[in-house]
Amino acid sequence: MRNSRKRSPGGDSSTSSSSKIDPRKKRYDRLHDRISKDFDFDYPINNHVSPNRNSRHPTTAKRSNFISYTELPNLPPKLKLLCEIVANTPAASVEKILYDTGIRVSEEDVEEVLRLSYGCPGSAVKFFRWSSFQLNNKHSPYAWDLVVDLLGKNCLFDAMWDAIKSMRKESLLSLSTFKSVFTSYVIADRVQEAILSFEVMNQYGVPGDIAALKCLLFAICREGKTQLAMEYLGIVKKKIRVDAETYVILLEGWEREGDVGRARQTFLDMVIDIGWDKRNVAAYDAFLSALLTGPEGLREMLKFFDTMMDQGCYPSKKFFKFAIDECVGKSDARSAKVVWDAMIGKNICRPDTALCKSLISLYCNVKDFDSAVKLLDEMVYNGAFPDCETYGLLFNFLIKHRQLREATQIFKEMVKNEFAPMQQDCITSVKTYLDGGDPHMAIRVWRCMVENYRSDLDETGNLLVVGLRDMNRVPEAVKCAEEMIERGVKLNSATLTKLKQSLGKVGKAFTYEELLCKWKNLK
Repeated sequence: MRNSRKRSPGGDSSTSSSSKIDPRKKRYDRLHDRISKDFDFDYPINNHVSPNRNSRHPTTAKRSNFISYTELPNLPPKLKLLCEIVANTPAASVEKILYDTGIRVSEEDVEEVLRLSYGCPGSAVKFFRWSSFQLNNKHSPYAWDLVVDLLGKNCLFDAMWDAIKSMRKESLLSLSTFKSVFTSYVIADRVQEAILSFEVMNQYGVPGDIAALKCLLFAICREGKTQLAMEYLGIVKKKIRVDAETYVILLEGWEREGDVGRARQTFLDMVIDIGWDKRNVAAYDAFLSALLTGPEGLREMLKFFDTMMDQGCYPSKKFFKFAIDECVGKSDARSAKVVWDAMIGKNICRPDTALCKSLISLYCNVKDFDSAVKLLDEMVYNGAFPDCETYGLLFNFLIKHRQLREATQIFKEMVKNEFAPMQQDCITSVKTYLDGGDPHMAIRVWRCMVENYRSDLDETGNLLVVGLRDMNRVPEAVKCAEEMIERGVKLNSATLTKLKQSLGKVGKAFTYEELLCKWKNLK
């Protein structure tokens, strides 16, 4: 007789299926229901960017900038598997797939997976909710900030605000949360909503103070919208006391955008509002750098630079390097000297080797070799030390323009400091010294060359021997030829023939025979 059972509402009459239900699954489902209530942003989110439901603004997330787990070859296997599931699974199925893996996660694991899952926001949120089951619904503030950021960067602003409301319930909101909100709105070309977000911060328990205002202005200026930042500052500074850093953000924005006129106006507003301050170095850097981008760049920069010095205010080394590089680009040695003299004479900052090198190259380009050599001599006194490239730069120009006396001094100092010229400079200088009637220096450079280089020596070696012979320096020519043969440098038959002729004329044919014998033995 069939044993009948009473069916439960909505239940299955089969006993076999009910007996196979995993008790862990039942527990997960109960916690899942409880946790779901805590996630106010858990309405359907897919992995495709969509605009704000209530917005008339078209929005586009910069998905191409999202970092992916595929770009990290050394990612731990567990994190790689989690990222693969999030990236390749439809959002509706993510939680089940994750549950079936049996993987346990820590706060750090959740943070890393979220950081690498910006390209699939729907699945990332599902992962976040699934991981709450393991973490007893206690995510780190950073993980929550990542959720807010990835939703914002994908222009899912309704969900972003719902996540913020959930964070408020847990008292997890901070300035970093709203900094992400500002950036997301500005990137989506919705500056007004970024401003409105700043204005409602206090309602969420985060002070809308000067620190928050600077985060907002920075987000706006970084996206090339400094005009909007300046307009809003004009309104809000009636309520919030601005500081020097506020103006630095605007000035750096104008510098990036190359708007000299508005940079000038912002700088004047700063001086009126907070006055001159020696500590406000970043503002002076940004303003003077912005002036350099204008049509009257160097001239106007020098004018304001003089005004700053009169007030006892100076920019940093960063600006001086930029200004000298600008002078180098425009071959303006006069302006470079003004900037350099101010930096050194006023003891504003000490130059480094790279800065000195830039200025030396400028002097060389305009053929002001005296200033170039003088600067090299003064480098050590100013705390900068010439390197091989610095010496080589000056030596190259001096040889190229046949300034042999100065080139000789640089070469001797260079070798004394255990540096060697580039091989091409050695080749050029051997020929130049021979042409200039200085066989001693030609030999000295050649010996430096063979001590430091092992290839491409034959042509210069033959040139030196023939050059010495043509200058009636036959003994030196023979000695150099012997050294070359011993080093394996190949003297050609034309060179040897010329030596034979010269030695025969002075009755020293035997010397040639000895040289020829060595040449044949090593050939």
